[in-house]
Amino acid sequence: MNAVVLAILILPLGAGLVCAVLPTRALAPAVTVVSGLACFGLVLALIPAVAHRNLNYLSYLRVDALSAIFLLATGFLYAAVAVYAVGYLKRHKDLYARRFHAGLNLFAWAMLAAPLMSSLALLWIAVEVTTIISALLVAIEALLTDDGDGAAEAAWKYVLIASAGLGLALLATVFAYYAGSQVLGEHYNLAIQPLIQAGAHLPHTPVRLAFLLALLGYGTKVGLFPVHTWLPDAHSEAPTPVSALLSGSLLAVSFYAILRFYQVAAATLGSGFPRDALLAFGVASLLLAALYVFGQRDIKRLLAYSSVEHMGILTIGVSFGAPVALAGVLLHVLAHAAAKGNAFMGAGVFTVKFGSKEISALRGGLDVLPWSGPLFLLAVFALSAMPPSGIFRSEFQIVYGGLGSGNYAAAAVLVVLITVAFFGLTASATRMLFTPAPRVLNRSEPSIWMVVPVVAGVVVLFILGLHPPAELTGLIYRAVAELGAAR
Repeated sequence: MNAVVLAILILPLGAGLVCAVLPTRALAPAVTVVSGLACFGLVLALIPAVAHRNLNYLSYLRVDALSAIFLLATGFLYAAVAVYAVGYLKRHKDLYARRFHAGLNLFAWAMLAAPLMSSLALLWIAVEVTTIISALLVAIEALLTDDGDGAAEAAWKYVLIASAGLGLALLATVFAYYAGSQVLGEHYNLAIQPLIQAGAHLPHTPVRLAFLLALLGYGTKVGLFPVHTWLPDAHSEAPTPVSALLSGSLLAVSFYAILRFYQVAAATLGSGFPRDALLAFGVASLLLAALYVFGQRDIKRLLAYSSVEHMGILTIGVSFGAPVALAGVLLHVLAHAAAKGNAFMGAGVFTVKFGSKEISALRGGLDVLPWSGPLFLLAVFALSAMPPSGIFRSEFQIVYGGLGSGNYAAAAVLVVLITVAFFGLTASATRMLFTPAPRVLNRSEPSIWMVVPVVAGVVVLFILGLHPPAELTGLIYRAVAELGAAR
């Protein structure tokens, strides 16, 4: 299994470097597809082992059940987006395609590396690397084409806000080191597991500061209110495959970092303080997103605010603390990756077909796009928690856990705001799909490569909603035990 862990780290890095030095674009799509599918297969191969024991390698790499959940989300989206990009990039120039494939592989490498890191310091470095690479991908239109003013502005805004947030996260890491060194000695290396195990003996004040700073700092990358403002611009201006990875994977990886600090804080302070802080940020984020999905003109900005909504749901779910709610949160990470990846990839097909991101210009999707129209509708239904999707199952578990733990008011607010967001999201989707197109377009798909990964995402959503595999269920409840062990 150690060889599998090492391969997950090496493969996308090697693919990115190979794509960067290729003289032509001919092999870049194949290299990326092979790397994406192989990484997803390697992550799947880890599941049976991690469902029963933790894996450690070279004292720097560690895979437990919690990190495996986030590896699954990233691994699946990496594979799906790698296939999708083959069709998406057909209309782009050679240099653009080669640079894009290189950046895509390196971005996936950084997001796969983050959950594998055994210490808070290495985790911070990995998340920082994701910022650098993703900012370049957001700005790629400005760097390599003549039409990228919006992309340059979005990337600059992203870098400024994310860098400020990661500065706070670095300060949180420093406070965590100080707290750990008081018990574990000055040579303590910020390893996560010893810090959690020593939680009962850690000084309270630095741990409390570390958690709040981590929540605000990494919350910037998660897209939590009030540090979410980069997210709609970056998602809107980035190439569609990058938008899918940003929303379905990068936000989740950043949320994973918050969960690690949550474990330490709950072990030291008890669960009350960190859960109250998470609830406040989660409700504020969900409220903002539920209101902002109304009146959006850009389809990708609409989906970006939907991402803020779902990050708020995750945060509220952890604040409930009940095992069934935590299981719902972890299932939601996987289901959201599939659903939001599908939604962005579907939106990409619309923009290629109609030549615009403006919702007012996207009409008659069900008539014009025989596959992508219905698939986009299924993605919107999934994001709106319609049964039998995985998001319906996960949100039901979260609400049930909230009611079971006595958080009646928070659970009621969660249901109301999710319902409001549902109306906003489906109103725009209805106009795109059912309103007749103003001009005659051929009934066809831009590329079969842009359809196949979305079909795979629908299958995943149905599996997660109807009957998750037994090994995945076991992995989720082992991860719940890891989160609950610190309570």
